[in-house]
Amino acid sequence: MKQSNIVHGDQGWETVSSERHFADAHVEVVTDQVQTPTRTRPRTWTIVHRKAAAVIAPMAQDGKLVLICQERIPIREAIWEMPSGQIDVVAGIGDPGYPTETIEQVALRELREEAGYELAKDGELIPLGHYFSSPGFTDERGYFFLARPVVPCPDYVRDESEYILDCRAFAISEIRRMIAENEIRDGNTLGICARLAARGFISMESR
Repeated sequence: MKQSNIVHGDQGWETVSSERHFADAHVEVVTDQVQTPTRTRPRTWTIVHRKAAAVIAPMAQDGKLVLICQERIPIREAIWEMPSGQIDVVAGIGDPGYPTETIEQVALRELREEAGYELAKDGELIPLGHYFSSPGFTDERGYFFLARPVVPCPDYVRDESEYILDCRAFAISEIRRMIAENEIRDGNTLGICARLAARGFISMESR
């Protein structure tokens, strides 16, 4: 399916044409001709559209952060990472649509479903902005949240459809060591740890 109508973007960006190669419930692959604000001719680029995600840093009363160990099929490994989940939209990927849940609701749902934790009665969900996972080929972005303090959900049973092998609370010093020794390699987790440190919620300095 080809589209030749000009779609106006923000701040001088224009999509001159777009050709869809593949789409399913999770991703859409297109080749766009895009006029950028600084170039005289459009550039051709193949792009993967993917749903945005919520990424949650769960912090317990003692200041430890909760990580999950999850099997990731594309890399054939199980890795430690923060809970996260995609934000569904009614119209689907690439369409205007509208979210079926707020980003905050997605964050709290993924916290419960993946880690088995929830906000304590006096807890708060703090938005920390967003980041782009790999802007060279996809428009996917992750919205960061700090959930503190969190407590285990009563009677939690992990969904068998999840590929989560373990869930554990780590001291910040242990997370710092895991990052330094390449045990934590997930972009979401590395990004949110950097944002937490920059905002003063944790310290990544060696003591």
